[in-house]
Parts: sequence; structure tokens; C-alpha cells
Amino acid sequence: MSIWILFKIIGSLALLIYGMKVMSEALQKMAGSQLRHILGTMTKNRFTGMLTGMFVTCSVQSSSATTVMTVSFVNAGLITLAQAISVIMGANIGTTLTAWIMSIGFSFNFTNVVFPAFIVGIILLYTRRRRFIGDFIFGISFMFFSLALLGQTGKDMDLEHNTELLAFFTSFDVNSYMTIIVFLLIGTVLTCILQSSAALMAITMVLCSSGVLPVYLGIALVMGENIGTTLTANLAALGANTQARRAALAHLVFNVFGVIWILCLFYPFVNTVCRIVHYDPHSSVADPVKLSVMLAAFHTGFNVCNTFILIWFVPYIEKVVCFLIKPRASEENEDFRLHYIGGNTLMETPELSVLEAQKEIILFGERMQKMFNYLRELLTTDSDTTFAKLYSKVEKYESISNRMEIEIAKYLDRVSNAHLSDETKATIRAMLREISEIESIGDSCLNIAQTMNRKMQGEEEFTEKQLERLSQMFELTDDSLTQMNVMLSGRKEKLDISRSFNIENEINNYRNQLKMQNLNDVNNHEYTYTIGTIYMDIVSECEKLGDYVINVVEAHMGTKHRKMYLSD
Repeated sequence: MSIWILFKIIGSLALLIYGMKVMSEALQKMAGSQLRHILGTMTKNRFTGMLTGMFVTCSVQSSSATTVMTVSFVNAGLITLAQAISVIMGANIGTTLTAWIMSIGFSFNFTNVVFPAFIVGIILLYTRRRRFIGDFIFGISFMFFSLALLGQTGKDMDLEHNTELLAFFTSFDVNSYMTIIVFLLIGTVLTCILQSSAALMAITMVLCSSGVLPVYLGIALVMGENIGTTLTANLAALGANTQARRAALAHLVFNVFGVIWILCLFYPFVNTVCRIVHYDPHSSVADPVKLSVMLAAFHTGFNVCNTFILIWFVPYIEKVVCFLIKPRASEENEDFRLHYIGGNTLMETPELSVLEAQKEIILFGERMQKMFNYLRELLTTDSDTTFAKLYSKVEKYESISNRMEIEIAKYLDRVSNAHLSDETKATIRAMLREISEIESIGDSCLNIAQTMNRKMQGEEEFTEKQLERLSQMFELTDDSLTQMNVMLSGRKEKLDISRSFNIENEINNYRNQLKMQNLNDVNNHEYTYTIGTIYMDIVSECEKLGDYVINVVEAHMGTKHRKMYLSD
């Protein structure tokens, strides 16, 4: 084999992988938010979860994208691990559509069709509203073009008359289970190396259609591809949180179990699929069309049957992966780390990276509310030791809030370098403002704690009325934080921003009321001017914190909501 043919094969595979990536990203950009909503709401039981996973994967042509979204929802508490497992099962069925698309590419020569498609694609790329359709056309055209190149290269190599290659493959006994297991392992390793199950499927179709690779060995490679693609996900999840690793392991358990039972029924199952597509596996003449259809049919049949069997055992799979992967030793320490985004790792597609960052921002907001609750404990504690511990926690949370703002901002900055939709670019700008305002909430909490510490260093205490009024102010502020977190975690079109503004108005009015009351109380000598100053510093900082909350809500919902609200 000449060096140029080798380059042509490698280049064709690279073009295939790139085409699949572009097509998948374009589909996600066109329907990403709607599909994420479907994934989050249509998984009420294992069967709807399976159908949802299948539909989403068929829509975005990426099982890894579906898995990433699923794991994200598990970590956010939107769906359970059991529901996620059923979604992943459906994703395994949905990803078999790729094999059928490839079989079409091998069945028909699309070389003359893709060039007009490239022209249409480049025109659409320069239109504002339809450029994602252009991306999709480019992606699928690249894919079909690469398949045509692979098929033509296989013919140019004249593999069916390559005696050495034929002798190599015929030296294996196709009726031996040991041979099937060897090729299964080869398929697993190749998938891990290529990092693309689609690329291995294309290679398998080329070798089988040329008559070099017996169909039984080709199917063994396809089975290995099913395991290899899950090993890649498990390696990627090694540094992730507990639920992400459990979901990845469930994917591996699902496919390994399927391979085990299919090995037990290998020849009867393969022969049954061959009869369905009217192909003779023992034929000496290779039929490229029927062979490609045969491989796609086996891939679909394997995943459909495997899902039909294991869908009834989802609770047991959940128990197995939970038993095998324990939570990290210290939940407290795990609480002080980024849960959804890695320091140097982006998701395969920028749109999903934005989703992960949004989950991190939701957690950021929840942490700030937890930090504020420590202030409520500080207000009521009489023990110097307890006060010191709580004050230390507030300081720790404030330093964590600074780190989270920087890390999320860096992550979003790297995401913004990718090719994004206008909607996603606007979302990133809003998210950058959100994290800045949430970090300011942490600053306000620390300021309140420092003011309380100043009071502890003195000799005066708050009166019962002051404590009661501060408790009421803290209650209102906590309500505003609760509503902020509701807004951050919900779908915008279903949220009512007026609730946040109503709470803010209550805080402002109560601050003004306490300000006037404080002047009267100091004049009436109910407490000293010094303790009154500390008291009002806390009240004012609570009001300022409420302003930061409103800024977060505005950033998340859009400033137009405030204008609409103020105009009413």
C-alpha cells in the first residue's frame, strides 16, 4: 500500500470525524435549548426516559452530547440517576442512526451531489438567520464526501485481490468464539485510539464491502466499538463528581452486559439479522449495499434488544453503580469545589459548556445563600467559640466566592472563543454579569460579619427590639436570595420577575422605616449612638445585598424586564 493511499484513508477518516462534529454542533445550536428542556421534563419514568434519550440523540446525532446533558441534570437534581440510566439506554439506540446514514453513503455515490450542497452551505453560512443550517449542510456533506472517498479508496486498493491481506483474515476461524473475542477487543482498542465509533464503523464497512473482512469479524468489531465508546466516557469522567462517574459506569455496565449475552447467542443472532436483510453471511461475493445495511441493522438490533432486556432492571443497575462508586470522603470539602466545570476541560460542544457553567452559577447562588444563613446564626449566638467558628466559615465562603467568580469567568472566556450562536453569546455576557453580582453578595455577607465582629469586640449588645428588627430584615433578605435561586434554576418564560422586585421594595421600605426608628430610639436614649451605628450598618448592608440580588435577576432575565416592571 503506497504512502499516498494511507494519507487518503487517514484524511478521509479525519474528514468524516470533522463532518460528524460540525453536523452535531449545528443541530445542537438549532435546537439545543428546546432539547435540553425536553430532556429535563420528559423523563418521568424509565420508558419515557428511554424514548427521550433516543429522540434527543437522533436529533443532535451525538450520544455523548445527550450523556453530558443527562449527567448535568442528575447533578442539578432535576432527574434521578435511575432516570439518567434510562436516557442513556435510549441514547444508545439513537446513536445507531449514524450507522444507517453511513450505510446510505456506502449504498449511493454522493460525490456529485455534495458539491452543489457545499455551494448552498457556503451561501447560508453568510446569512445571519440560516447560518446554522449552512453548518449542518456542510457537516453532512463532508460526511458523505468522506464516505465516498473511503469507498473509492477501498476500490483503488483492490483489496479483494490482495492475497496477503486475504490470507491474513482467512487465517482466522470465523466459527471460533476465540476469534470473535479477539476482534471484539481489537474494536474496543481501536475505538479508544480513534476516539470515534463512527470512524471505526466506516472502516468496518469498507473492509466488509470489499470482501476482505468476513461479516462475522466485522460485527465483532462493531461490538467492540460499543464498549470502546463507553471506556472513553469513563476516562473523561475520572476527574468528575460522583454522579457523573456513576452515570458513565452505568453506560459501561449496560454495553458490557449486552456484549456478554450477545456473545452467548452470537451466531444465531447474526444469522437472524442476515435473514431479515436477505444477506447470506457465507456468500463468497461481497454485496457492498447489503453488507452496509447488515452492519447497521445489527447495530440497531443489538442496542434495541439490549435496552428491551435491561430497561426492567434499571433500579438494580443503579444499586450496582452506587455500590461500586462511593461518594467522596468529605462532603464538606466537596462542597467547596467546582462541581460542573473542570479547570482545563471543555465539553465537546460549546453550547453544552454553557449549560455546565449555568449549573455552576446555580450552585454559586445556593452557596451564597448558605453563607448568608451563617450570618443569621451569628446574630443569635452568645458563645464566643461558636461565633469564632461561624465567622471563620463566612470568611472561607467569601474566599471561595472570589475563586468561583474567577474560575467560572475563565471558563466562559474560553467557551466564548468558539463559534457560537448570537443567543449563546448574549447568554455568556449575562452569565459574566451574574457571577460578578453574586460575588458582590459574598462581599456584603463578609461586611455584615465584620460589623457583627466589631460589635463583639465592644461592650454593648443589641436590644431585644433591635434583634427582632434585624431578624425581620434578615428574613426578607433570605427571601430575596431564595427567589434569586428560583429564577436562576428555572426556565425564563415560566418565571415571574415581579416577585423579586416586590421583595426588594419591602427591603427598601423596611430599611427606611428602621432608619427613622433608629434616630428616634437614639434620641430617646434607648441605646447608644455607637450601637445604633453598628445596627444601621447591618441594615444598610442587607439593603445593598438585596440590590445585588436584583442585579443578578436582571442579568439572568434581561434588563427589559425591569423597564417593563417599572412602567406598570
